[in-house]
Amino acid sequence: MPSRDADAETRFPFGKNWARFLKGLTVEQIAMAERHLLEAFPAVELKDKSFLDLGSGSGLFSLAARNLGAAVHSFDYDADAVLCTDTLRQRHWPDSPIWTVAQGSVLDPAFLDSLGTFDVVYSFGVLHHTGDLWTALDHAGRLVKPNGLLYVSIYNDQGLKSAFWTQVKRLYNTGRLGGAAVGGVFYPYLAVRFCLSLLKAAAKGESVVAKYKSNKRKNRGMSVITDWRDWLGGYPFEVAGTDEVASFFRERDFRVERLVESPGGGCNEFTFANGAAAGNNTRS
Repeated sequence: MPSRDADAETRFPFGKNWARFLKGLTVEQIAMAERHLLEAFPAVELKDKSFLDLGSGSGLFSLAARNLGAAVHSFDYDADAVLCTDTLRQRHWPDSPIWTVAQGSVLDPAFLDSLGTFDVVYSFGVLHHTGDLWTALDHAGRLVKPNGLLYVSIYNDQGLKSAFWTQVKRLYNTGRLGGAAVGGVFYPYLAVRFCLSLLKAAAKGESVVAKYKSNKRKNRGMSVITDWRDWLGGYPFEVAGTDEVASFFRERDFRVERLVESPGGGCNEFTFANGAAAGNNTRS
């Protein structure tokens, strides 16, 4: 099922970007992804839990969950992303009966009904690219078992800045000319900004390597170039504030167990419990 506001001509080819990323995937990045999941669900062991990777992308976090002992089901709308995920499955867990991979849309109720519910539903940086954010969030919540956990990350609402980036992303996906125009301006900008952050760290006597690895997405096992390409091209694109998302799920009997806020243009990260009576309620 396609997004509600973008056709094949304006949708960013996320799966092709992930295919490039997988060519350089390292053991260190896999370990980073595992640590990220442990931080996202600090009060729960993933071992023997059913884990849904909703919008699996490269498949890195499906692999991390499987390595941590979860029974994993991965799906993505993008056929190339599905291929990426299945490539990792075949490379690392070819004989595992408890890691399955499928193609489907979070906006397709019939497909979702076929999945059932899960102890843990994980979706990083996906639902704001569907073209119908609030329907996607609602559907994601319906996939969580009672007392189960839902992790979502959603781009923070920056008002006019977000509106500006929406138009940049739309232009990037209008064809070669639009992509070249956006890339020609913003790739140098992102590179200079990144280098300046390293130089500032060095001037303060900080480790440049540590600064590089402190990048939020890098700590999830991501790569900087893949992140830039995903950011500039990631369309459809929607945003929401932390209070909006928290209130939305509160009305559906979810409570915030963990919240990592991104006051800039990054993603706010939420871990919700479905009707759970207890939790850490951590915020950072």
